[in-house]
Amino acid sequence: MCATLRQKGITDERVLAALSEVPRHLFIGAALESRAYEDVALKIDCEQTISHPSTVAMQSQLLNADRGMRVLEIGTGSGYQTAVLCQMGLKVFTIERQKALYQKTSKLLKELGYRAQCFCGDGFHGLPGDYHRIIVTCGAPEIPEALMRQLLPEGVMVIPLGEEQQEMLRITKHGEKREDWEIERFGMFKFVPMLDGKTTH
Repeated sequence: MCATLRQKGITDERVLAALSEVPRHLFIGAALESRAYEDVALKIDCEQTISHPSTVAMQSQLLNADRGMRVLEIGTGSGYQTAVLCQMGLKVFTIERQKALYQKTSKLLKELGYRAQCFCGDGFHGLPGDYHRIIVTCGAPEIPEALMRQLLPEGVMVIPLGEEQQEMLRITKHGEKREDWEIERFGMFKFVPMLDGKTTH
């Protein structure tokens, strides 16, 4: 799998090492286990998906995060991206709006020894605190102002922005005003939608 990721432009050795260590097959259902290391998105519970390994790798690389940084993940999902970030030595805080998925995934991460702090709630409004990095793993219709407020100065947010399809953005916060944000663009992707104000129990 890592050879494929290299071919797709992943050059960060920390990211490649993390993906080589995290057992992706444990984050999907047994019926799809044979496809665990293909570069494809697969369905999981609650009508969600586990992203392509190349997408997980790209978002992780775009974070450009140093070991020990506080990272807020919006959309825990299967927990695979969470585990990769933990494997990279980051302090991960992750939030999931689907209660059933939150319960399953937080239990799995704990069993596997990944020490993320997991929360159930509305990721559109983030999680109280200050973060060096924020990663959004669902398609956002707009840049959430609440998340930008939680991002520390010179912090970075990686977010897929758009409705039907999303453009991957990396936003560096040089100041509090929108005109102080540096926005870089990294191509089009397809994610499940980010829903404002909805937590499913």
